[in-house]
Amino acid sequence: MIRAATPSLEPVRAKVEAGVRLDAAEAEMLWDERIDLHELGALANRVRERKNGNRGFYNINTHLNPTNVCVYRCTFCAFRADLRDPRGYVMGDEQILARGQEAVDAGSTEMHIVGGLHHQKDYDWYLNIIRLLHDHYPCLHLKAWTPVEINWFQHLTKRSVREILVELRDAGLGSLPGGGAEIFHPEVRDRICEHKADTAAWFDVHRTAHSLGLRSNATMLYGHIENAFHRTDHLLRLRQLQDETGGFQTFIPLAFHPDNTRLSHIHKPTAAMSLRTMAVSRLVLDNFDHVKAYWIMLGIGTAQAALAYGADDLDGTVRHELIYHDAGATTPEVLSVEHIQRLIREAGREPVERDTLYHAVERDGTAWRSGAALQGGPLAAHD
Repeated sequence: MIRAATPSLEPVRAKVEAGVRLDAAEAEMLWDERIDLHELGALANRVRERKNGNRGFYNINTHLNPTNVCVYRCTFCAFRADLRDPRGYVMGDEQILARGQEAVDAGSTEMHIVGGLHHQKDYDWYLNIIRLLHDHYPCLHLKAWTPVEINWFQHLTKRSVREILVELRDAGLGSLPGGGAEIFHPEVRDRICEHKADTAAWFDVHRTAHSLGLRSNATMLYGHIENAFHRTDHLLRLRQLQDETGGFQTFIPLAFHPDNTRLSHIHKPTAAMSLRTMAVSRLVLDNFDHVKAYWIMLGIGTAQAALAYGADDLDGTVRHELIYHDAGATTPEVLSVEHIQRLIREAGREPVERDTLYHAVERDGTAWRSGAALQGGPLAAHD
């Protein structure tokens, strides 16, 4: 039996050193486990340091999941609940405001807002969450509603993406999270989330948001039924839209957690798989300023190691995260600033607090203000 030769990293290395973009074949080759992970990580680290030096970014943030009741039944989701499920909940205005006050008291610069698509809540309920929080806590940057939710708002209102985003922006929306991307290729997407917003809708929302001056993040859920081809396709589609708009700030690879989902027979990704995903993402997404190691999903140790494999950001304190903990994440619910800073220093990096739009944060206790931009500042709106 003739065994295929181990792929060589040298052509990729030459391109990376010269600042030349990788093509689809080269990108897909990097997923081959015969390519030494540490060599791949070192190459990704060169790109990471070229873009962000020795800085390790973090922020002080709080999560808000206003409801877990959802019309969709995605096979990978452990967070959702049916309307009459005892697990189901809906937060009222007082609870939402209390969460906002808690965020401000903790010195948060950002609130990350995503949740279920409740059968009996109209669009105004979601709009009011933004307006309520912005009116009471204008210092909080509200990063809210994935394209899945925006697409649902379209269904409820029969209005365009642009009209909805303009109204949300005027109510206080600051930027969009990157969730709902999962895997773009229909071979996978149709199997794990067949009824919710499709790939075209996801891209339409982000493209429109960028045209309105709203920045956004992007994600990829890996380690389930997808393969190297699907992951490569996903990254290349993101790179293409970033070429077009320049509106993405950060890419976040999300490790699949199978517990309590309909894919519970699948083992969660290994640390090696997660570090390879981080490195490949950094090498392929040459037009993204930042790649985030989301410690909630990766685990603290793997996230810390990822700072040497292409990642430059650990996310933040992440208070009240529910979605991935419901799927079996065993990480803490919140990390202190001191703990995050220690993790970054132990990785040989310089901790830098940033706000959502990657401005340096100058702080005096819970009082803070944003300073200079750390690459990729706000977009100019042209609506």
